Amino acid sequence: MQGDKVFLDTNIIIYAYDISAGEKHETAGKIMVDLWDSGSGVLSTQVLQEFFVNATQKIPKPLDMELAKDIVSDFLKWDVVINDGESILEAIEIHKKYKYSFWDSMIIGAAVSAGCNTLLSEDLSDGQTVAGVEIKNPFSL
Repeated sequence: MQGDKVFLDTNIIIYAYDISAGEKHETAGKIMVDLWDSGSGVLSTQVLQEFFVNATQKIPKPLDMELAKDIVSDFLKWDVVINDGESILEAIEIHKKYKYSFWDSMIIGAAVSAGCNTLLSEDLSDGQTVAGVEIKNPFSL
């Protein structure tokens, strides 16, 4: 992964901050450290929005809103894809062609538009390549 741009799906970030996630918490934490060190991490506005909601409301030990806001603020130092009208149209095409949900297609489209080589996600098809972006599940061995 070194030197390559790596897009993170929301679930990877959630696991990094969800101390109840066990082994996934440790794996996601290592991924986050590597991406902070290399500067190769990429996110989208959608991922940041989903992170905030899930981290403050849906994990077993929710984060304080101010802490979650600070984390989102820190992630703004990364390359962040801003979803716009063109990204919606691209997501529709991915949705039609690959049969992913529209929201997953928005994630994939953001990774494509950012020029990422890899998209890390637990929820998408491990090993599939979409428009030059390889989807990898970092929790499958």
